Amino acid sequence: MLRARLFHASAIVAALALAGAAGMVAAQSTPTDTIDTNAPVDASGSYQIDGVMVDVTGPNAEAARYAGWRVAQRKGYQMLAKKMGTAGGVPSDSVLDSMVTGIVIENEQIGPNRYIAKLGVLFSRGKIGGMLGVGGEGTRSQPMVLVPIQWSGGAATAFEQKTAWQDAWGRFRAGDSAVDYVRPIGAGPDSLLLNEGQIGRRDRGWWRSVLDQYAASDVLTPVVTLSRQWPGGPVIGVFEARHGADNHVLARFTLRVESEDGLTALLDAGVKRMDTIYQNALKGGGLAYDPSLAYIAPPMPTPTATPEATDTPGDTIVTSETPTATTGTASMTIQFDTPTAGSVSSIEAAVRGVPGVTGASTTSMAIGGVSVMRLNYSGDPEVLRTSLQSRGFQVGRNGTTLRIRRAEPAPGE
Repeated sequence: MLRARLFHASAIVAALALAGAAGMVAAQSTPTDTIDTNAPVDASGSYQIDGVMVDVTGPNAEAARYAGWRVAQRKGYQMLAKKMGTAGGVPSDSVLDSMVTGIVIENEQIGPNRYIAKLGVLFSRGKIGGMLGVGGEGTRSQPMVLVPIQWSGGAATAFEQKTAWQDAWGRFRAGDSAVDYVRPIGAGPDSLLLNEGQIGRRDRGWWRSVLDQYAASDVLTPVVTLSRQWPGGPVIGVFEARHGADNHVLARFTLRVESEDGLTALLDAGVKRMDTIYQNALKGGGLAYDPSLAYIAPPMPTPTATPEATDTPGDTIVTSETPTATTGTASMTIQFDTPTAGSVSSIEAAVRGVPGVTGASTTSMAIGGVSVMRLNYSGDPEVLRTSLQSRGFQVGRNGTTLRIRRAEPAPGE
């Protein structure tokens, strides 16, 4: 079973426990039950390269491990450049240190002076995009709310309580995916709005109300049905990639592990395969935009003329003032990344400072994920989008829903 843990490449100061003078031991990872895995482990949108093999030696175990991670950075850069269809030399280690956001340990063995490992490397999109000649964000789908449903023991669970299937999607790093997943963490009204009963509904009006709460345009429903042959024995997972308000099945596949100990690896493999299915469906038009789920703005107030002033019932004097129309205030939704608790208040303050905004409050908070803000705005939504861009945000618009991100600094800044 693969265990993963996130490290920063510039902070490699680890106490290594060695079992013997010439033996190799497996590194121990942080127990998964100490981490809130409902929240995405990496909401930065990094590029991820998996399966980087290293085998290096050094004067001691710590130096060998440090050298192995440096080698993994170089190999990972070459693999990413090849994946992006670009060529060129590998940058210096100091430049790579500034671009690498983390190292993922898939498997490692540590000896007194030797380090053998299979690693993953995470690269900052903003910092490496310009060097490789690709955009920092890339082309992605419309925001799609993700509702992972697990069937086990004849019962279906979405966000009513934690499940291993939710945890697997929390561990998944979606930076390389063309699908813009909106991943609820199960707090607040999530368990009431997103459950097995809701997935079976077809009412477009209700779906529009739900999607508007998450600033999403559509819904993806990955379903897994787990069955166990006997206690402690093989576990079989039947996976279904579903999409849309009609709960359409895009693909179905089955995975199996020989014991309960392999359940985490089975679900992680299922998530990656699900993402591949959704990306292929997006490229083939299978995740096409559904206009029936589009947000319908409330009707604007009807302009009323100013009453004319009169002196007497018999003598009417028309004033020189022209009729004026009332200014309408529209309700807007903003979806924004909140990697930390402090980012919520800072982005709220930035939005409230835009002229025309009369009130803004966060209605759905997801630390480490995507939060939702509702605001009242007097004016043209396009003007609001331009105002947010002038404040350093990247802004996408879908009707009265805006998706904002902090602009990444240019390479070298």
